[in-house]
Amino acid sequence: MGLVGAAGRWWEHFRTRTRSFGLPFALRWAVWHFGYSIPYKLLGVDSVTADPVFDEEWDVLVLLDACRYDAARRAQNRHRWLSGVESRWSVGGTSTQWMDRTFDDPSVDLSDVGYVTGNPYSETHVDESAFAFVDEVWRDAWDDETGTIRARPVTDRAIEAARTRDADRLIVHYMQPHFPSVPTPITSGLSVDGFGDDSMSVWDDIAEGRITVDEARDAYRANLDYVLDDVELLLSNVDADTVAISADHGEAFGEHGVFGHDGSALPAVRRVPWVEASATDTGDHDPADHERADVSSSVEDRLQQLGYAE
Repeated sequence: MGLVGAAGRWWEHFRTRTRSFGLPFALRWAVWHFGYSIPYKLLGVDSVTADPVFDEEWDVLVLLDACRYDAARRAQNRHRWLSGVESRWSVGGTSTQWMDRTFDDPSVDLSDVGYVTGNPYSETHVDESAFAFVDEVWRDAWDDETGTIRARPVTDRAIEAARTRDADRLIVHYMQPHFPSVPTPITSGLSVDGFGDDSMSVWDDIAEGRITVDEARDAYRANLDYVLDDVELLLSNVDADTVAISADHGEAFGEHGVFGHDGSALPAVRRVPWVEASATDTGDHDPADHERADVSSSVEDRLQQLGYAE
C-alpha cells in the first residue's frame, strides 16, 4: 500500500470513528495513531518492557487468544478454580508478533516443547522442526458455522498429547475469547460461503452501529467463560506441577479510539493475565476424535472468519 493509499485508509477510519462515536473519540484515536502506533509499527519503538513466557517456570502454558487482564480478573468471581490472577506484558500485540518474538528467540530451546494450537497463523509463523511436536488442531476441527475453532477440540488434543506425546513442556493455544463469540454469536458473515456479503468483524459492526460496545463486551465475556470451562476440564485431565494460564495479547474496546488488537503498545492490547495452577489427570475425560469431513476452507478463509484479512 502506497502513501496515498495509506492516507486514504486513515481518513476513512477517522471519518468512520467520527460518524459512529463523535469527534472527541476520533481525535483520541488520531493522537494515539500518530503519537504511538505509527512510531511503534514503522520504527520499532516499543515502550513496553515485555515478560517473555520462557522466562517463567511452567510445565503447561495455556494461551487464551486476545484475553484481557481485567477480564480474567473479573472472571475469578465466576470460576472458583481461577484465583490469584496477576498481569504480565506480552511481547506482542498480535498473534503473529507473539509467535515470532517467542518462537524465533535464539535463546529459547523448543526441542522439548509441544505446541497444540487452534490458531491458523501457525502455518506461516511456526517452524514445526524446532518443536518436539506441533499439532495444528484447526486443520482438522475448524467449525465453519461459527467461523472459528471451538474450545473442545483443542482441549481434547491437548489431553491426548499430554498423555501420549513425548515433550517436557506443552503449550496449548485456544482461540477464545477472540471473536467470534461461540456462545453469543453477535455478528453475521462468519461462514466461508457468506464471506464478503456480510460483516466479517465485530469491530466493523460496532463502527457501523449494528451492535454496541456493551453488546460486544458481553459476548466477549461469555466467550471467555466458555473457554475457561474447557481449561478447567484440561486441568483435571493432565498431570502438571505448574500450569500457567496467560494470553498472546489482549483486546481493545475503544481505549484511545482503538478496537481489537492492532499490534501496538496500547496497555489494553499488551497487558495480559498470568495465573498459575496445578493439574492432575483423573482420567475422567476420554478425548473425542476430531476429524474434519470438509477441509475445503483455506487458511485465508479461516483468518477472514476471525476478522483478520481485508
